Formats: sequence, C-alpha cells, structure tokens
Amino acid sequence: MNRLAFLARVACTALIAVGTNGALAQAGAQAGGSGTLVLVQPVVARHLNSAVQSGTATGILAAQIFASPLRFEGDGDWNAKPYLAETWAFQDDGRSLVLRLVKDATFHDGKPITSEDVAFSIMAIKANHPFQSMFGPVEKVDTPSPHIAIIRLSQPHPAILYALSPAFCPILPKHVYGDGQDLKSHPRNSANVVGSGPFKVTEFKPSEHIIMERHAGFFIKDRPKMDKLVWKVIPDPNASVLAFERKEVQGVPWFSSVVHAEQLKKSSHLLVLNKGGEAIGPLGWLAFNTLKKPFDDVRVRQAISYAIDREFITKKLHRGMTKIATGPIMPGTPMYTDRVEHYKLNLERANKLLDDAGLKRGDKGVRFAMQIDYLPNTPENSQNIAEYLRPQLKKIGIEASVRAQPDFPTWARRVSTYEFDATMDGAFNYGDPVIGVHRTYMSSNIRKGVIWSNTQNYRNPKVDELLNSAAVERDPAKRKRFYEEFQRLVVQDAPQAFTHAWAQSAIWDRSLKNVPISIWGGFHPLDTVSR
Repeated sequence: MNRLAFLARVACTALIAVGTNGALAQAGAQAGGSGTLVLVQPVVARHLNSAVQSGTATGILAAQIFASPLRFEGDGDWNAKPYLAETWAFQDDGRSLVLRLVKDATFHDGKPITSEDVAFSIMAIKANHPFQSMFGPVEKVDTPSPHIAIIRLSQPHPAILYALSPAFCPILPKHVYGDGQDLKSHPRNSANVVGSGPFKVTEFKPSEHIIMERHAGFFIKDRPKMDKLVWKVIPDPNASVLAFERKEVQGVPWFSSVVHAEQLKKSSHLLVLNKGGEAIGPLGWLAFNTLKKPFDDVRVRQAISYAIDREFITKKLHRGMTKIATGPIMPGTPMYTDRVEHYKLNLERANKLLDDAGLKRGDKGVRFAMQIDYLPNTPENSQNIAEYLRPQLKKIGIEASVRAQPDFPTWARRVSTYEFDATMDGAFNYGDPVIGVHRTYMSSNIRKGVIWSNTQNYRNPKVDELLNSAAVERDPAKRKRFYEEFQRLVVQDAPQAFTHAWAQSAIWDRSLKNVPISIWGGFHPLDTVSR
C-alpha cells in the first residue's frame, strides 16, 4: 500500500508455503538459461505505476518498467547521472531546469519518447503522487522542441534532481495515460502496461508473479543484459530463505529482515550486501501524540528517550546489523549531523525529568500508564522494540502496555486520527529532506486522517522557518547549516524518541555480475545485471 508496505511479512500457512515452493521450483527450471533472472518480490504490488503510488512494493518493479530523466549509480555517489536526459542545467537563478533528452528512446509500443511525455509525466506526478513536496514548486514544463523539456519553478528547488530519479519520476506515455481517465485508477496501471524502461511486462499476477522481458528497443546500447525477469511474490521471509537455499531464486534488491539476512550469509553461493539504499533512509522511532497528556510535556518525552538503551536494540535485538539513529535525518546522508543530544541511557536523568514534570510515583511505584502501538508486520523494527520498552519503562515508573494491530489499515487509522499515546514505527528520508523529512515536522502538514504526515502534531515555528529556508537554499553549505539547526531543535523537542536506522540488504547469487549498488538501493534499474 505504501513505502513501508514492502516490509510486510504475512505469516504463511503450511499450505501456502507448499504452493509457493512448487511455483518456485517451476520458475527455477526456467532459470537454467543465462537469460532469465528469478527474483523475490516480498509483497503484493497493487499496481505498477509509481507516478501515483509511493513505496518499495511498486517502486522497485516500476524502476524496471519506466525510465526516468536521471539516475544515481555507484556506491555512495549522490551525484545525478544521465538517463533519459543526457544533459541538464539550471537557469534563471535556479527557477528553470533544462533537460536535453536522448533522441533514440522509444516506449515499449515503439512510439518515440518526447518532451511532451516528460512534461505530461511530471505534471501528472505533481497532481497525483502522495509526496506533494517533490514537485510542489513546479509551475509548468515547457516543450520548445521534441527533445528539450524546461521545468519552470516558482522558487529554487534543490531537491528536484532526486525527484527526477527512478524512485519518483517514471516517464509515462502521454498517448496511453493522457486519455482523460483518473490516473490513480487507470486500467493500464496493471494491464497492458506500456513503459519507457529496460523491461516490459508480459504477465502481472499480483499475488503470484510478475514476468518482464527485455525491451529490444531500449535506448542504452547493449542493455538490458538479461532476457527475462521473473518476480516471485513471497511474503514470508522464511519461504524466501528456503528458496534462496534451494537456488530457486537468484536475488532480491531490497531485504529488511536482520535475522533472515544473517541466515543467508551462511550460504556460500550468495552475496549479502549491507550497503546502498542511503537515499531511502529508513529511520525507526517511538513517536508521541503531543496532543495527549502527559506527552504534551517535553520533559516526559525526553525522559522516555533517556530510558531507551539504543545499544541494546542495535547490538542485541538487531545483532549489530542496524545503526543508532540520532535524529530525523539518516546517518551518512549529506544533510546529517551528529551534533545533537544523543539520549544515551540515563535512568537517573529520566527519573528526575519525570519528577520535575510533577509525575510522582504512586502505588507500586507507578507514575502513569501508557499504551504503545506498533506498525504491523515489522517484528524486528517495531514489534520487538515495543515489547522491549515494557520492562524498560517500568524502571522509571511508567506502566507500558503494547497494543497489537489486526492489520495496517487499523494501525494507520488510529495513528492518523490521533487515537494513540505512542507508536513504534518510522519513516523514510527519500533522498532529500524536502521529499521525506519535511512532511513529518512541518506544522502545515498536520493532516488528520493522513498517515506519515505530521501525526505527532508537532509544532515549532522556528522549525517551520528553517525548513522553508532550506527548501529553497541553493548554497549547499548554507543549506546544511539550516538542517543542522533543525535537527538540534527536533531532537531537543523530542516529538519522537529516535532509535535506529533500519537494516537494508540486497541478496544476490554470486554467479551474477554488475549488480547495482546505489544510494537508491532497490529503486534501481537492473539493466546492467548479467551472468
């Protein structure tokens, strides 16, 4: 459903497991030729159009089907590279971005990709994608020639180069999607999909598999290398492990289970990569409902944060495969700073803060009770930490209970309508803070009923001012200073107790060559992969 839906782990019954393994055995037989790559798709994708849908479930597939103006390649390289746009340049003091397109690109139906398609796609994404800040400053896209598109901006927009990547900017055929139908429910999102990327869809059975074949007319010479991609839908990570061990699948571009990645490291024929995906930037946190007492008191929020042993979470619960998160921006990304309060475990300080807040211990040493929700189907990143917090918070006089959710919609409704005390979940940074971070902290983004907006009801006028300034600042050094001050203020105000950066792994058979390692992790075309 959303970007975190990729992480859903549906408990499979024995009957489902048998059916899955049978399907995988058949796919494995197909994979004997060098031209077919069988991959794991961990969750059902509702459709294949990432112009109207965020998240890894749709985005990883869409990155194979649709090309974007720019792409990001290389380990830790944050510099944009050519894709559909062979060159690009800012003009008019950053208020215009000129894209010069390659001249031999075609859609899967053979029709040429032109600036009209680029203009249509960008404006369609602006109108329909849930991340409104990505193309918020875009006023229009001019098309002075078939191979020149000029993006006109109301203000400088440093984040736009990240927004033009495969994760967010699929170039759609205007002659297919510009027929007046609602893009969010367009029938061609799922059936007879016409894309612009290296692979074309030949079969889409959402709960079973997605089959893609090489687009012979792809505009990059000698790519893609593989003739066919077969994505097997395997929601249960245990079934994924079994499929890898039996050599029935050869890869998964983005895998978040610490336990199962560690298990697969023991297989000599597999390469488990724990790098890449920095732009995705998944952060875990305990988020507070600041509308409710006593969580409206910053001292209470800080006290809870001081009571959390992050070393235990990352080194014991997560076996050393996650890193401590210190604030709202992902460690290792360009705008990150560690010059904030780290909230190292300090029960004495936590108790004093609660005393100062007037929350004295009562019967059995309890100051108050609270309920902790957690994002469903994310045991390592949410549920296990929520369970750990029960005895941990008891040490400072807080009686915590954990409320299980029957499904994602129930959790999302409760959190987005503020029917919670605190929730263990998190969000993705998505390349630039404008895209993935602002939504959580801007007071203007307090939107009841909308999950992963500012559901903490956090309000700080200085934070709003800093984020608005950073959004338009073109000087990288000045921009970073805005974000450094923003991080210090948010960590001090503690609308969340930040815990960890989620683990990100890619798993590949060692027979494969040129597997991508990029800041976008799984949101990367597999056009270079070969045997």
